[in-house]
Amino acid sequence: MNLYLIITILFFILTLAGLWGIFEKSGNKGWIVLIPLYNFYIWLKIIKKPLWWYIFLLIPFINVFVVLLMIVEILKCFKKNGLLEQAVGVLFPFFYLPWLAFISKDPYFDPAKLKPVKKSAIREWVDAIIFAVIAASIIRIFLIEAYTIPTSSMEKTLLVGDYLFVSKLSFGPKVPNTPIAFPFVHHTLPLTENTRSYLEWIKLPYYRFPGFADIKNMDVVVFNYPDGDTLSSKLQSNVSYYQLVRQYGRENVWNNKQYFGDIIARPVDKRENFIKRCIGIPGDTIRITDRKVFINGIEEKNPGKRQFKYIVKTDGSPINQKNFEKLDITENVSTDNMGMYELTLSDDALARLKSYSNIVSIEPVIAPRGGWDPNIFPFDSTYRWNVDNFGPVWVPKKGVTIPLNIGNICFYNRIIDVFEGHDLQIKDQKIYIDGKESDHYTFQLNYYWMMGDNRHNSADSRYWGFVPEDHVVGKAVFVWLSLAPNKSLLDGKIRWGKLMRFVK
Repeated sequence: MNLYLIITILFFILTLAGLWGIFEKSGNKGWIVLIPLYNFYIWLKIIKKPLWWYIFLLIPFINVFVVLLMIVEILKCFKKNGLLEQAVGVLFPFFYLPWLAFISKDPYFDPAKLKPVKKSAIREWVDAIIFAVIAASIIRIFLIEAYTIPTSSMEKTLLVGDYLFVSKLSFGPKVPNTPIAFPFVHHTLPLTENTRSYLEWIKLPYYRFPGFADIKNMDVVVFNYPDGDTLSSKLQSNVSYYQLVRQYGRENVWNNKQYFGDIIARPVDKRENFIKRCIGIPGDTIRITDRKVFINGIEEKNPGKRQFKYIVKTDGSPINQKNFEKLDITENVSTDNMGMYELTLSDDALARLKSYSNIVSIEPVIAPRGGWDPNIFPFDSTYRWNVDNFGPVWVPKKGVTIPLNIGNICFYNRIIDVFEGHDLQIKDQKIYIDGKESDHYTFQLNYYWMMGDNRHNSADSRYWGFVPEDHVVGKAVFVWLSLAPNKSLLDGKIRWGKLMRFVK
């Protein structure tokens, strides 16, 4: 059985044991805590709270706040009114409640007989703020989190300036690798350039609680950037550290601090958050031919609203700027002023543009087969691939054993060495894993293949390979606000037609 599952069950049992003892001290039967739903009814009666609270105990997310409040009210029955005492009780009920029930000599008092505790205005504010931070942190880590779309890699499915909710429950919330961190900040403290917002005194191994579903093909997924374990402090995750090393050499990247800054490392949960569409799940084979994506030999169904680059030729007359807005063309428009444009178009914009009277031709931009891009995974000239002609590549699946050789190790070396923590070395055309010569490998994790819907402007798995399951954050589910980045409030800043929509 998984260690985290054992710990979770143990903590749950300890909390119930503490409540059992407290129920008995209040004059009720201790075994009532084992009866679902009825136990909350009795708990509310013990702390003398109105029974309409029960309604909120049935509402997901809200019930987390209510249970925390009920724990605080139980603590007050033992005259634990101090801020520190209540904070410890809320954060560690599995220790504090059993201590109150079976070890502490503090007497139990009926809430009706307790005199109201007078708090200063400052204490009231501090209590409210701390409770809000704790409750919001629990929701953010384990339930749902708000994100903003900063780049156009998912246009037109998700737009720059979209504000969306990402469900941690969909695929199961994962335990933070670095639990000691400044609240509501990802990896860098506010008003600083590179000051860490987290401490690494405690590092927890990967564990994911059960979710509502497994990741499926075409799900829109938020994940930690796989290449973000190491990065340049000046360029951050805008350019992969490993791409910089391939381009400039490791010594230059580490020593040229004027351009690259310091080279820093981040744990998995503090790497930059990316959002892409899951094209391949564990065990799938992905191939791209003339920009068409095939999954296990079958061409993908149109996911979201894809975009590609096209060369557009007019009869010499320019395309009116207002038409770019009508066609929702938001990528940079390139032109040679001779009636030739390079435009990034969705399928809808492409169809509408063809009907314009001054359009002579529209040709897709497709990188030629066999044209090798050294920045494309697996970064080996044996595989002469590019963004439009790529693969086939097999997506690793947990528990599957594959043969290893010099020809295919370039696909899996980072998985074995970095993501799964083995010592991988290649000597005299032989592969050594943890000091032993190996001609096979069994994967410990599931992996995924992620791509942006804006296919010609997306840093995705074509550039850095597979996404390990421990990097998956959650599923993008709902856009609640959409703001045009380059417009004023009076000039259409709020994209009213893009508000309150589900992510597909």
